Amino acid sequence: MIGVEHYIVVSAILFVLGVLGIFLNRKNIIVILMAIELILLSVNLNLVAFSAFLHDLTGQIFAMFVLTVAAGEAAIGLAILVIYFRGRGTIAVDDVNRMKG
Repeated sequence: MIGVEHYIVVSAILFVLGVLGIFLNRKNIIVILMAIELILLSVNLNLVAFSAFLHDLTGQIFAMFVLTVAAGEAAIGLAILVIYFRGRGTIAVDDVNRMKG
């Protein structure tokens, strides 16, 4: 029988992978956006697992809201990335500090 502990372990692994993806990869912004999505998916997994464990739909409703925000974040992030690429010709994260002033 798969218990709530198994879901927590998988969610913790996804969360750690997302955090490591952010901190270890400072060069590619697409990978950073994907790591943020992994973190949000781990939160959703926790919400749904505890919602099912407690027999309450509130966690699943919050998971739907988190998915909506994640989709908006991805769309806006990619739109900003396309505009930045058109202006600079590169998407290197190191060059973003040139946007000041």
